Amino acid sequence: MNEQTAARVLGMPLWARITGWSLLAVFLFLVILGIYWSRSPKVFWVNEFVADGSHVVGYSTTDTLIRVSETMLDKPGGYLSNDIMPPGVWLDNIPSWEYGVLTQVRDLARVMRNDYSRSQSQSAEDPDIAQAEPNFFFDNDSWWLPPSESRYREAIEGFESYRDRLTGAEQPEAQFYARADNLREWLAQVEKRLGSMSRRLGNSVADNVINEELAGDPAADAAQPQQDVVDVRTPWLQLDNVFFEARGTSWALLHFFRAVEFDFAQVLDDKNARASVRQIIRELEASLEPLRSPMVMNGGGFGLTANHSLVMANYLARANAAVINLRELLDQG
Repeated sequence: MNEQTAARVLGMPLWARITGWSLLAVFLFLVILGIYWSRSPKVFWVNEFVADGSHVVGYSTTDTLIRVSETMLDKPGGYLSNDIMPPGVWLDNIPSWEYGVLTQVRDLARVMRNDYSRSQSQSAEDPDIAQAEPNFFFDNDSWWLPPSESRYREAIEGFESYRDRLTGAEQPEAQFYARADNLREWLAQVEKRLGSMSRRLGNSVADNVINEELAGDPAADAAQPQQDVVDVRTPWLQLDNVFFEARGTSWALLHFFRAVEFDFAQVLDDKNARASVRQIIRELEASLEPLRSPMVMNGGGFGLTANHSLVMANYLARANAAVINLRELLDQG
């Protein structure tokens, strides 16, 4: 600060100086708080046994779904996707992370309602899951009447009731059917999500791609004319959003696949498919290594700087390949 600037500051009224320093202090506090809130939650270990030490099929998957959802809501800063006040309103990385987690929670909740908790297509839905599952599909950015968090907590309460009935803590009893065909239904959703996410991450360096939407079927048609070349490049300001959505996807899936190891252990051993699950888990763990950079880099594929999106896409593509392999193993008799 030079002499003239110092003189002007000292010549300001006392109230103006107090106001200026107060605003600066508030701004610095919000910046520090925003940095703290922008840290992704750590991976937790999945529960295999209930309180009395027994193993109940389906407990790990249900309990993990609940804990993943609670972590999304109760992490430092809480649920940020619907914040309208600073510093939450300025942050976009963690809301993108939350959306990646929420997408996986929704997919698993839907499969639990339609497949895991039902013995056949003609069997009745579980009442707790049927009431709870739609709440996860409520708008993710509603801040009032009702806020998104309230609906998601209602969904969690419904799955908690199902979990308690599953373990016999409440009546009537609930069921969880760990069958190969049920697991395939969930893996089909995971395969599509990972494939789409890998493609979006790869678009960080792609200007355009050849349109393959009707490839492989000479009789295929579409409602609208199809372009031969499609512009897919991710806007520069969206690169970090896609990256952190992928991180949220990996974080949630890592826990869900660890739960699969416990609840579908007999199915995996029968199909000799446990190694495929372990490979998926390994790739997802690698994708969650700490980001040792203050920002998501978008260097060229063979350039001097890193491209974090391409590194993330590599891990998710490898995990997706393992998911496809696992589905093929489960299809075999």
